[in-house]
Amino acid sequence: MLLKNNSGYFLLELLLSLSFMLMIGLFLVPLLRDLSVQSQQLIIDQKMNQLLYEELQAKLKDSPTFSSYSLTHNGLVFSIQWNESAVKEQKEVCVSFEGSTFIKKAEICARQE
Repeated sequence: MLLKNNSGYFLLELLLSLSFMLMIGLFLVPLLRDLSVQSQQLIIDQKMNQLLYEELQAKLKDSPTFSSYSLTHNGLVFSIQWNESAVKEQKEVCVSFEGSTFIKKAEICARQE
């Protein structure tokens, strides 16, 4: 008697489709969040490498005044610090990012030659 009425969805079909959509959502949302965090981490790493390269190039061309400072780019704070290197009469520059909720702390260093 119930099967003769084909004008709408059965309750079972509705529950199956909703549970299927819920399962897809439960798997895709964490993956999309992880992809977003990884892409932001790559952008930060690229910006740190760019700042390191620009700082080393500026010291080769301009006056050799070695001062540490912070730089804000798109709301992200990068610290540029000059340190004494283990090699005699060489300086080392380090670019660091403190991190945020999902993005981890990062630091790269290079020596001036």
